[in-house]
Amino acid sequence: MALNTGIRSISKIIASSESSVSRSVSRSFHSTGPKKMSGGGGHGHDDYEYYLHAKHMYNLDRMKHQALKMSLGVFTAFSIGVGVPIFAVVFQQRKTASG
Repeated sequence: MALNTGIRSISKIIASSESSVSRSVSRSFHSTGPKKMSGGGGHGHDDYEYYLHAKHMYNLDRMKHQALKMSLGVFTAFSIGVGVPIFAVVFQQRKTASG
């Protein structure tokens, strides 16, 4: 009987401490707001709109040397996509063979 009463009182203490801990701790994502640019040295308000989104930022048909830039970009992406796994396999095999 005394053991039952002791267990109940301990469980009440644990439950009350858990509820107070859960109220004080909040888990959520948060971030700070964007910094405002103040005047001086070309970092003023008039430059902010162009920095945020230029009017013709994504007009690929108006790009100078479009064929050269696009082919170099595709070749670079393809080379990285093929080269990194090959390098990783060769590196791992050398590491295993030497150890």
